[in-house]
Amino acid sequence: MGLVVQKYGGSSVADAEGIKRVAKRIVDAKKNGHQVVVVVSAMGDTTDELIDLAEQVSPIPAGREFDMLLTAGERISMALLAMAIKNLGHEAQSFTGSQAGVITDSVHNKARIIDVTPGRIRTALDEGNIAIVAGFQGVSQDKKDITTLGRGGSDTTAVALAAALDAEVCEIYTDVDGVFTADPRVVKKAKKIDWISFEDMLELAASGSKVLLHRCVEYARRYNIPIHVRSSFSGLQGTWVSNEPQGERKVEQAIISGVAHDTSEAKITVVGVPDKPGEAAAIFRAVADAEINIDMIVQNVSAASTGLTDISFTLPKAEGRKAIDALERAKGAIGFESLRYDDQIGKISLVGAGMKTNPGVTASFFQALSDAGVNIELISTSEIRISVVTRADDVNEAVTAVHTAFGLDSDSDEAVVYGGTGR
Repeated sequence: MGLVVQKYGGSSVADAEGIKRVAKRIVDAKKNGHQVVVVVSAMGDTTDELIDLAEQVSPIPAGREFDMLLTAGERISMALLAMAIKNLGHEAQSFTGSQAGVITDSVHNKARIIDVTPGRIRTALDEGNIAIVAGFQGVSQDKKDITTLGRGGSDTTAVALAAALDAEVCEIYTDVDGVFTADPRVVKKAKKIDWISFEDMLELAASGSKVLLHRCVEYARRYNIPIHVRSSFSGLQGTWVSNEPQGERKVEQAIISGVAHDTSEAKITVVGVPDKPGEAAAIFRAVADAEINIDMIVQNVSAASTGLTDISFTLPKAEGRKAIDALERAKGAIGFESLRYDDQIGKISLVGAGMKTNPGVTASFFQALSDAGVNIELISTSEIRISVVTRADDVNEAVTAVHTAFGLDSDSDEAVVYGGTGR
């Protein structure tokens, strides 16, 4: 038996009973002969409550102190879980991200992992202990400040530790039974996937699927760490995410892996842009300098009479005000006429590596949206993904219609979301 890294989300450790249930599962893995490293998130809605508290004290909390505050949630979880494990007769040691050797850059609130030096974790394992690590956090390489990895960063912590420790598998425990063909909160007949490739999972995660963080899957693919997504509320077999199907049973990859949606984005339209070389570069340079990531982009055909065009792009709603301010500052240099901002949009994405060799997928996708009366505002494609932007009010109906059109509906019972969040 080898080393296993397990990660438990906030809904799994939301209260004392949840912590004791998780502790028993961890001890069972230890009894089965595994060395066990556990990464834990903050209890329930603790992080949201800390954010609300910070905003009551200061409208714009300082990055360093904000990180110091937010990491308290995971430290509470790790200590309580270690206590629960000891109560079951096994030794456990808890470690902060810094103590576990998670080294990051210096960008507060959304730091990226540079290196992992898990010397203290290895020592704890060699002594026969279970190691409990606070997820979502690390320490900056230069200033040695506490940093956080952004929302959902505990997934990335778990995979990074699994890679550094050469673990057999990284088990991500959530409040659903695995990865589904759509969000089971929206599509009640969503079907659980037994195995999905890193490539397809990356597209689903980037398109809004919340069961795994995009950075986590990207890290796992880079170091070839199999991920096993399971529920901490049941004993059911979950979903394997890897290069190749795990175990003896080989699973043929489906044409379509799933339908993802995202309502956390907004759309900015830059109106009246001079249609000449360098204008688009200037627009996106202004956005990039504000450290804002953009998603979909479309440019209209310029009007022959005016020589002007419109450029639209999507970005996280949380970055909307900052993007508008950055573009307004650059308006004189760029020469556009005006800006339009729309945060009542939603993105629907169809994902599947099999669509590369199956004609008619695109036509069926747009026919399903048409039959549901859903209007399309933007379109973006890759080899294994088609994404469209619609009105936010149409998202649930659009996802359900596309899911049914591609025969993804399950014939069995409705999918269960044990904790209510799908994460």
